[in-house]
Amino acid sequence: MTSTTETISTESMADRSYRILRDRLIMMDIGPGDPINEAALAADLDMGRTPIREALKRLEVDHLVVSYPRRGTFATGVDITELAAISEMRQVLEPLAAQRAAENRGGALRGDLAQTMQAIRTLDPLRDRRQLMEYDLEVHRLIYKAAQNHHLEETLVRLDNLATRIWCLVLDRLPDIHGHISEHATLIDLILEGQSEQAAQVAADHVVSFEQTVRAAL
Repeated sequence: MTSTTETISTESMADRSYRILRDRLIMMDIGPGDPINEAALAADLDMGRTPIREALKRLEVDHLVVSYPRRGTFATGVDITELAAISEMRQVLEPLAAQRAAENRGGALRGDLAQTMQAIRTLDPLRDRRQLMEYDLEVHRLIYKAAQNHHLEETLVRLDNLATRIWCLVLDRLPDIHGHISEHATLIDLILEGQSEQAAQVAADHVVSFEQTVRAAL
């Protein structure tokens, strides 16, 4: 019989492996179509295979990996044609999340949002593009959580992950990553001030700008 301590430990390791593998897939550290080697990952993350397998099950639901009988598990490809469908969903849901977050004035995440806003305002334009992308992911995830609707949060995280993979695919061809990231400071400020309608509009404009920028780079 598994003890409560062992269960919690296994769950936390599964969560940790999920977060690490998710971000590696999003940021293209694991490239599209790459095979997923459970044994190598278990050794790399210093854990057993069970948490890795649990993480891979979740990542398959997220459309970040795909498993084939007798062939194994692979990172999914990045389908540029999905951009329109992803953007269509985000244009509806991103403003809603920003609006709800503003109505809550950031809620329990108010301090984290304020700290992130200040960090973005002092970002070096010449900073490594990967680091800038990590800030983008952080801002979006904070806003989704601040909306205090876990269904909305889960859906938007999944969509943003897929959008970020597309962005990473054309990252070297994008002219101004810093400007795109800097827009988030305005959005966070509106959320902290409780300006829900303005926050929703800025979020909507941001999604449109993102799609236009990516398409221009294709």
